[in-house]
Amino acid sequence: MLKVTQVIRTFNRKMGSEAWINGPFNWISGRRCDPSASKTTFKNIEPRTGKVLCEVPISGEDEVNKAVEAARSAFPGWSALSGFERGRILTRAAQIFRERTEDLAILDVRDNGKPIWEARADMETVIGCLEYYGGIAPSIVGQHAKLAGGSWGVASREPLGVVGGVGAWNYPLQTCTWKVAPALACGNTFVYKPSQLTPLAAVVLGEVLKEAGVPDGVYNVVQGEGETGALLSHHPGCDKLSFTGSVPTGSKIMTAGARGIKNVTLELGGKSPLIIFDDANLTNAVKGALMANFLTQGEVCSNGTRVFVQKGIYPQFIKEFVRQAQRMKAGDPMLEDTTVGATISEDHAKKVLHYVQSAVDEGARLECGGQRVNLPGELSGGWFLSPAILTKCTDSMKAVREEIFGSVAAVMEFSTEEEVIKRANDTEFGLAAGVFTNDLTRGHRVIDQLQAGTTWINTFNLAPAELPFGGYKMSGIGRENGLAAIEHYTQYKTVYVEMNDVDCGPLYSAE
Repeated sequence: MLKVTQVIRTFNRKMGSEAWINGPFNWISGRRCDPSASKTTFKNIEPRTGKVLCEVPISGEDEVNKAVEAARSAFPGWSALSGFERGRILTRAAQIFRERTEDLAILDVRDNGKPIWEARADMETVIGCLEYYGGIAPSIVGQHAKLAGGSWGVASREPLGVVGGVGAWNYPLQTCTWKVAPALACGNTFVYKPSQLTPLAAVVLGEVLKEAGVPDGVYNVVQGEGETGALLSHHPGCDKLSFTGSVPTGSKIMTAGARGIKNVTLELGGKSPLIIFDDANLTNAVKGALMANFLTQGEVCSNGTRVFVQKGIYPQFIKEFVRQAQRMKAGDPMLEDTTVGATISEDHAKKVLHYVQSAVDEGARLECGGQRVNLPGELSGGWFLSPAILTKCTDSMKAVREEIFGSVAAVMEFSTEEEVIKRANDTEFGLAAGVFTNDLTRGHRVIDQLQAGTTWINTFNLAPAELPFGGYKMSGIGRENGLAAIEHYTQYKTVYVEMNDVDCGPLYSAE
């Protein structure tokens, strides 16, 4: 996520291309297409209105086979290109996205429900990812070693082959690009299944990549629900699996990878701590807590939903945090001043509200929010939830221990550094963590002891392409972004070159 103030602008805009909504919705061998034998569809609901945006045919075994075969056929040619050639194409794709940012942001709003200014910020992360991997593609190399007697060896980085990816609905294009950009930069080809809740953006990526010069078959998209994802994950033609989503689904994909002895990357859920010490800048701490809980309707895996505040600053923090949350405006996500968009679906909204009620039933105090906001006109069918802040929480409450994936912040007091570190680490998750303090020595000391893969000091939820993103424990394995992602999309081939006569000792006799 970029600093959102960089992308808030006023546009005289039209809705995005209706062709993106009308389909077809699969992308195989460089073109949009419908499954040849599909008899079933799923409804894609527009969160802001609650109405059906489009009906998407479900891909079965035949269509998954076609997509994987297309990727396998394209692999030799794509992997034979130099890193410079592949990088130049990815950089060109980034430029195309930059020219079409507004249309794509509007599509994201219609598909996902988040406010338009957030969608623009997400587009900047997509562009940044393509630019980053386009830039480093020429430098994806191995190593050379001088050996005894003048012999030498090389360890070259080579692509894995066909990657099967399954993505999330909260950042539809971002989570897709975080997988596709490094995979393609390394010379792999790709078959991607987006979430059935946000199926549109992944196909547009196919169109952009083709326009940028990516050969047909290098990137493919199949639509469907859980069964389609299972078909892709278990397909023997996939050499690598990458998934963003829930822990239960991630476990299934890891099982599929184990059966095929495949490289697997998982970016899963979280219940991350945000720790605010009493010497922190109050304004910045409140800003950080807002970013850690209420962006994208709280539907962010890395959110710092367990907010630990030291007693000395607790009263002032709660007062300002609640005040700012109450100022947030639920409204049409297409409007510039809307700060609370539509929750992805009615079912998910009810799940979030159930967690709020369960916390109150267990003794928590609801300081604000936690209710559906009914909006007029075409927005009346959307589920807009006011940001909820819970106090008087205990570490054992269901809403404190389980991932809610909604705008619900649980705020708790702490006294000492040792106490808060122990409480912060008392979770099965380990995706993210944040610390606010003016004492950078303490900030580093605390971060060093937190069991989380992605951490921040005096900010939260920023994820530039240059830095690895991923978690510890049940929050996943592997990393996306940064140079670390290259490790997950390449394998080493070692070549030993003997410059002398072969010495095999007593095995060989000249007699």
